Amino acid sequence: MLLRDILEKLSEGEISVDDAERLLKAQAIDEISDVARLDINRETRKGIPEIILAEGKTPDDLVKISLKMLAKGRAIVSRVDQKQIESLKEAVAENANLNIYDKAGIVVIRKKDFKIQKTGGRVGILAAGTADIPVAEEVRIVSEEMGCEVLKAYDVGIAGIHRLFTPLREMVEADVDVVVVVAGREGALPSVVSGLIDAPVVGVPTSVGYGFGDKGVAALMAMLQACSLGMAVVNINGGVAAGVVAVLIANRAAKFRKASTQKQ
Repeated sequence: MLLRDILEKLSEGEISVDDAERLLKAQAIDEISDVARLDINRETRKGIPEIILAEGKTPDDLVKISLKMLAKGRAIVSRVDQKQIESLKEAVAENANLNIYDKAGIVVIRKKDFKIQKTGGRVGILAAGTADIPVAEEVRIVSEEMGCEVLKAYDVGIAGIHRLFTPLREMVEADVDVVVVVAGREGALPSVVSGLIDAPVVGVPTSVGYGFGDKGVAALMAMLQACSLGMAVVNINGGVAAGVVAVLIANRAAKFRKASTQKQ
């Protein structure tokens, strides 16, 4: 039973408040044998659905979990490999669309009647180098799936800092609610951006780099030590996590922007 069905039955007097509470609690978690306990109603509660991490899951288990999420309208699966993709392709019914984002390693499965509701939230995404694009693409897909408009610019790192100014100006002119900045190696780009704009910045260190401080360690430490205020930092290669933070900021800003406009 969907949340709306429960509320309609309650409003029409078909069920009591106690019945409605019991049904809502029962819907909160959906178990798949001993494989997974899905937080089915996370999107209703938090504004972000449970995003399935494919790493460490067998193709069969991943299919079971994804189809269970799809029953709610959509399943977002991150960090998929080719074998898992093939299994998902075989399992998806004709009434659903399977979208594969190779660079990001994300698969999104939507029922054909599922519509993404535009929120009015605006997210900017900057990637320092070409090698940082896969993580930036995770941010983009999460943001767009949650209804945000995305402005992006890639390969604009500080090695050629002149490349940064035009896209950053465009983001400021578009009045983005938040900017996610993805960078590896010394991880300097988020600090620069944070010192130039008044929007919150989410720094994402990537595992690009070698030698001392390799695998993203130097980038993470640099972002954590940034002297320009207004920047938060997620974990190494945390594109999905950064996308979720960006969405929560942008969609909340859009909500109050809309309410303010309606009052005028």
